[in-house]
Amino acid sequence: MRNAYRSTASAGLAVFLLLAAATHTAKADTAPQQQTDDNQALRERVESLEETVSLLKRQIEVRDEADASKGSQPVIGAGPDGFFLQSADKAYQLRFRGYVQADARFFTSGDVANSNPTDDFYLYRVRPIVEGTVAQYIDFKIMPDFGQGKTVLQDAFFNAHYWPLAQLQVGKFKEPFGLERLESATNLTFINRAFPTQLSPNRDIGAMLWGQWHEGLLTYQLGVFDGVVDYGSTDADNNDGKDFAGRVFVHPFQNSTWEPLQGLGIGFATTVGDENGAPPSYQTEGLQTFFKYNSTVQLSGERYRLSPQAYWYWGPFGTMFEWVESSSEMRNRFRSGLADLRATNTAWQISASYVLTGENASYGAVIPRADFSPTKGTWGAYQIAARYGELHVDDAVFDDGFANLANSAKTARELTVGLNWYLNRFLKWQLNFGHTWFDGGANGSQPGATSNRAAENVIVTRFQIQY
Repeated sequence: MRNAYRSTASAGLAVFLLLAAATHTAKADTAPQQQTDDNQALRERVESLEETVSLLKRQIEVRDEADASKGSQPVIGAGPDGFFLQSADKAYQLRFRGYVQADARFFTSGDVANSNPTDDFYLYRVRPIVEGTVAQYIDFKIMPDFGQGKTVLQDAFFNAHYWPLAQLQVGKFKEPFGLERLESATNLTFINRAFPTQLSPNRDIGAMLWGQWHEGLLTYQLGVFDGVVDYGSTDADNNDGKDFAGRVFVHPFQNSTWEPLQGLGIGFATTVGDENGAPPSYQTEGLQTFFKYNSTVQLSGERYRLSPQAYWYWGPFGTMFEWVESSSEMRNRFRSGLADLRATNTAWQISASYVLTGENASYGAVIPRADFSPTKGTWGAYQIAARYGELHVDDAVFDDGFANLANSAKTARELTVGLNWYLNRFLKWQLNFGHTWFDGGANGSQPGATSNRAAENVIVTRFQIQY
């Protein structure tokens, strides 16, 4: 079409030049016959040019009519958020992205007395992601995971968002509970999540009504789910009991003029329901089991969880606090004389981080001001962090014979320090050192003994690529 317009302009210019030339010739030649012949030739040229212009105009009209009959064309492309295919009006979209986390962990010799853990390299998460939009108001996401030599469907859900204040999400996704659990794995400040996440549900199948008011000033989530054990996920339900989950999170100073508190968020979450089946076990920073119930123990009734939670981000500084209480009814099968037990376990953590290169810290990702490029003398962004946390198992669990201090600690305390290097928004390298110490759990000890499991020291590193 651009070439056609250019041809039309050229034809007009030619007409103008011919007319100017004819006028000059007519003035210079006083012979009447010669002037008549020149005028006739000029008229013929003008008529020929007019026919050419008319033909070009018609060609343009035909082309415009053909384009109009085809309608708006879809857009195919790629950008920082992945590959995409979308309709011209963006009512229909399909996006492809994903991430890989390659980890390594190394234990000190002092840990061999516990379980002889192995220093190893492993792919912790390998997750391709397919997501999109249909009919403008319905989003969907499908995310499998091939990490750790397993194939697991992590997410598979749709979200209808006709109204921002009343959105409906159905499928398999994270239960609205744990603050650090709800944070994307690609944005974690530390390589492994803290103890409160081990008392929280992971992904479950269900339906959730949720919404945001004033662009996140207040967010609420209410859902019903099959129900999972602490730290657990499920693709199927083995009992009729269901979990009801609720969470509210507010940014009270989000719209204030007081900048230091604009990044403060405070929330509370709870779940309640009935749960049957095997109870959970708990792990250290090095992913070593330090507590497990006896094999004869089964969950057998009502279970509730509570969690006050908060974070605060101001410029390059960030901090997070989370406390979780998980209380479950359980019974000791095949052992007469042991009554049912309600065990109430608790965990909490507090962490702080600082971006040394001055970029803003956030609950999302740290975006470097300048990408890593040695030729340009830029090195990305650097962040340091520290975290302390504790997990306490109910004393009654050991007193009533539901677990044994010979192989399970009743308290674990963890201190982790870390360094994060953001080469660009796609590449991230992390280094953590974790020290965990225990009350109870020494091999060969008996219930009531004071011997403690040897402390664990572990170095964990991760290289992450996401797109």
